[in-house]
Amino acid sequence: MTIISRERGNDPRDPRKKNPLDFILWQPSKEDEPSWPGPFGDGRPGWHIECSAMSMKYLGKQIDIHGGGRDLIFPHHESEIAQSESYTDIKPFVRYWMHTAMVQHEGKKMSKSLGNLVLVDKLRHKHSAGAIRWYLLNHHYRKEWNFDEKELTRAEEEVKQIRTLTADNANNDRKGNMSTMDAFVAALDNDFDTPTAQQIIIDTAKQSVGEKNNPLLARMMHILGIPV
Repeated sequence: MTIISRERGNDPRDPRKKNPLDFILWQPSKEDEPSWPGPFGDGRPGWHIECSAMSMKYLGKQIDIHGGGRDLIFPHHESEIAQSESYTDIKPFVRYWMHTAMVQHEGKKMSKSLGNLVLVDKLRHKHSAGAIRWYLLNHHYRKEWNFDEKELTRAEEEVKQIRTLTADNANNDRKGNMSTMDAFVAALDNDFDTPTAQQIIIDTAKQSVGEKNNPLLARMMHILGIPV
C-alpha cells in the first residue's frame, strides 16, 4: 500500500507522520500556491479534503452516487470516506460508488500526465456529439477499453441509421413495445449496463427497417441522452 500511496502523491517517508499511510488535511503552501491563514499556520487544504468540502457544500453530508476513475479508490476515495464519516458521523458517506476503468490509447493508459488525451473538442471537428456519446456508452464503465477512431466512425453510422427511424418522435407519448422497454430499463438498472441497452436499440432498429417515426427507438435514445 505504501508503494501505491507514494505513486499517487503521498509521501510515506514524511517524518511528521505517525503512520506512513496518514494523509494530509492541511499543508504549507509553496510560494507559487494559494495560501489561507489557519490554526496550523498559513497553508492550503490537502487534495483529499478538497473533495469532501465541495461535496458537502453543494450536495450535503451524504451522497447518493460518487463517480471517479478506478485509480482513485486508494488513496483518494478511501481518504474521503475516512475524513467525511469522522467529521459528520454519518455512514455511509456515499451510498453507491461508480468507478470507471481506464481507457487505453496506443498501448498506454490515457492520462493528462502522459499527454496522450483524446479531447472531445477535437473529436467534434469530425464527429457528432451523439456519435461520441454512443461510442462511449458502447463500453461498460467498469471495463478497460482501447480508443479506436474507426469504432467511432462506425458509431456515427449506427446513430445516423437509427435517426432515420426516429424523426420528430423524441417527445412522442406512445410507449411502443413495453417488453422491449422493460428489457432496456433492466439493462440500465443492472450496474448501468449500457452495451446491453445499446444492443436492444440496435436489434429494435433492425426490426424497424422500412418503418418511419419509431417512437420506441426515440424514447430509448432520449434516455441515453443522444439527440434524434
